[in-house]
Amino acid sequence: MTFHAIIVAGGSGQRSGGKKQWMPLGGKPVLRWSIDAFAAADAGEIVVVVPAEDLDQARLVLTDMPVRLATGGTSRAQSVQNGLDALRDIAAMADIVMVHDAARPLLTFELIEALRQRLQTAPAAILALPVTDSLKKADGALIVDAPARTDLWRAQTPQAFRFGDITDAYAAWPADEEATDEAMVADRAGIRVEIVEGAARLQKLTYPEDFKVLEAFMSPTRMRIGQGFDAHRWGPGESVWLCGVEIVHDQTLIGHSDADAGLHALTDALLGAAGLGDIGDHFPPTDPQWKGASSDLFLKHACDLIRNKGGEIVNLDVTLICERPKIKPHREAMCERLAQITGTRLDQVSVKATTTEKMGFTGREEGLAAQAVCLITLP
Repeated sequence: MTFHAIIVAGGSGQRSGGKKQWMPLGGKPVLRWSIDAFAAADAGEIVVVVPAEDLDQARLVLTDMPVRLATGGTSRAQSVQNGLDALRDIAAMADIVMVHDAARPLLTFELIEALRQRLQTAPAAILALPVTDSLKKADGALIVDAPARTDLWRAQTPQAFRFGDITDAYAAWPADEEATDEAMVADRAGIRVEIVEGAARLQKLTYPEDFKVLEAFMSPTRMRIGQGFDAHRWGPGESVWLCGVEIVHDQTLIGHSDADAGLHALTDALLGAAGLGDIGDHFPPTDPQWKGASSDLFLKHACDLIRNKGGEIVNLDVTLICERPKIKPHREAMCERLAQITGTRLDQVSVKATTTEKMGFTGREEGLAAQAVCLITLP
């Protein structure tokens, strides 16, 4: 079924800090996202309506795009009518025309196709989302009513109609009234408009902070859990390194590096969450350069690898398993050191300790063990 698209890109940018249709989003101008979506859906003609003062910029930015340009009017309704006029030489009366706001850039093929399918049986359809918030009517700052949200929907775009129907509906619209969208115009003309459920990603760009919201939709994150375990035996010494803190003790842990079991377990947890192997892959014990190395180097390396992949660390949790030394007096310092090494906040880090009630190698004080769990996000 043949369909055409009109993209209205006439915003003045008073609330968004500039003309949002030309602002970058995900590496390209906002306007191009909608054009690309309609092109991918095989739209017959794509008309882009821009203010007269933006025509030169549009020709420059959209030089390689399959679009027709039309000049915007003094209102959104007039801009849409100008877009319809630009289709008169190509659109048949029974063709579908979809009217879309450039300020809703994250349009998808699936949403366009859902509208096309609905127009197989319906004369008109729009994308919309059900209202989920409680509604209040106010007189200034005073609430005077609380309308029920049942059966209320938030209109989105595209809005789809037969070309002849919406053209005639606009021709009959009173010149002294303002139409907020095409569904209002069609309804006034007696055209039955049906709803196709839209998507949250079609949020409209209105304020500067809205760009961050849409970028989050463009780059969904996956949560990844990692776990690590490490153990070292006790040997002669005067202090021990645990979670980046040196503790005076009558023994030390034996290992190729500084044998900080807490940092080793946490490093393995982070590498595992990111699918990057284990600590031995990155710092093999056979390599002499890591002899006696400070284990905070290993942990920082794991954090850097995750962030280089666009990931973020959500939280870190370490449990030390030993009879001695007592961990509680040093726990706060350990948390502070872990937060410093990993570049996280203190409330994202936890260090705990437990014993095995004299059972096993830790209970016999033959060695110390550590286990760690982490949560990260990756694009």
